Amino acid sequence: MSERTVGSTGDLAALAAAVLQPGFVGTTPPPWVCRWLGEGLGSVVLFARNVVDHEQVATLTATLRAERPDVIVAIDEEAGDVTRIESARGSSRPGNYALGAVDDPALTEEVARDLGAELAAVGVTLDYAPDADVNSNPANPVIGVRSFGADPDLVARHTAAWVRGLQSGGVAACAKHFPGHGDTRVDSHHALPRIGGDRARLDAVELAPFRAAVAAGAQAVMTGHLLVPALDPELPATLSPRVLGGLLREEMGFGGVVVTDAVEMRAVADRYGFAGAAVRALVAGADAICVGGERATEADARELRDAIVAAVIGGELPEERLAEAAKRVGQLAAWSVAARARRVAGPPSADGSPIGLAAARRAVRITGDAGLLPLTGPAHVVEFAPPRNIAIGEETPWGIAAPLAHLAPGTTTARYAADAVPADPGASPAGRPLVLVVRDLHRHDWMRDAVRRALAARPDAVVVELGVPELVTGAVHLATHGATAAAARAAAEVLTGAR
Repeated sequence: MSERTVGSTGDLAALAAAVLQPGFVGTTPPPWVCRWLGEGLGSVVLFARNVVDHEQVATLTATLRAERPDVIVAIDEEAGDVTRIESARGSSRPGNYALGAVDDPALTEEVARDLGAELAAVGVTLDYAPDADVNSNPANPVIGVRSFGADPDLVARHTAAWVRGLQSGGVAACAKHFPGHGDTRVDSHHALPRIGGDRARLDAVELAPFRAAVAAGAQAVMTGHLLVPALDPELPATLSPRVLGGLLREEMGFGGVVVTDAVEMRAVADRYGFAGAAVRALVAGADAICVGGERATEADARELRDAIVAAVIGGELPEERLAEAAKRVGQLAAWSVAARARRVAGPPSADGSPIGLAAARRAVRITGDAGLLPLTGPAHVVEFAPPRNIAIGEETPWGIAAPLAHLAPGTTTARYAADAVPADPGASPAGRPLVLVVRDLHRHDWMRDAVRRALAARPDAVVVELGVPELVTGAVHLATHGATAAAARAAAEVLTGAR
């Protein structure tokens, strides 16, 4: 490689900045982000920490756009248990698993279109959704209700519907986590999951929804930090030319932007390093490096930019590959500008999504003695709270106590975690109906034991499952297929007979 001049190194720095999608802390853009936008930065990503309300987000994105009119503003908004735009109150939409339970692709498309219009109205242009994983392993600790379900054909048709709906609302879709994060017991935030099965199995299950997303015109695909030996026995998918170049680009014909999952996640950072993972991802064929869920400072962004420049100068990363990645990011930016110009929807509703609540109502399923419903008066609600995973976050409220108390004044509540369950978890005021609220009951031994003891004392208790209803128990069992605010409202309506 020929010796570079200072000027060409400056050009490389701009190209390196163009492929980064950093996050930041605060509800207004920090000075470094605004400065970097003038120096080549092409994208930013928003998290719950950046969101107060619609007006504030619109002001934030306008500030970014004043520095660079075509900046890509991404958000990790699944409109389900993983929500950023409604993190303060919980999503007013039902989430993927609930939409899969209804299995009406037209409804899924409508819900996604509604979300796209809301995000576009506040200046967001790229959404890290839909989750296209097939949740074929019920023990999965990080996907669960984020998936449309366990059947690959169902997941494929709803993934395509979501892509069409979101993009018709004016926001680019990003199907994740390629080539499929559903069949694992490991959370890639903490360690490297291994996806088993031969290539025929991958084609029939994991890859089917991503093919549907590509066929539906998804503008982006997010990689999963997953070791898939049938595709590459050595490198995680995010860092594998076989997976990104050979499979996604050449075999599946995807021509959009390949975005990495956050490169600070331990599945790749523990072995390859923070900056090393970013460089290897670009070499493998990724176009945009997502970072900032946990590492959200200018120093973090500079570390990545400088490592990318050094990799080009040192010959590890071909300059043509970096330029190709930056070009694809620019093409997505141009698509986003055109989509914003076409947008005709008005401002989003401050009261949430009416179509989302209607969809959540359709997703409720009752098993057992429906004659025990509605409840006869104010209830005592016991909510069993499992540990949160990083994707969902700690800030988003969940549970049915608040909407139930609204519809049945006088309702009382207790909430227990694994280390704080009393000897009699079903104890309640005399004469009160008892409602036991669980979240993925099948995955938590302590929760199953607590529910068993509560039902032994109160066999008339109603069990409400806000996660994957893999384990159905109790005389009457109500499944919402998600823990969103819309799901909780729908459950409360059924319990009180409000609808």
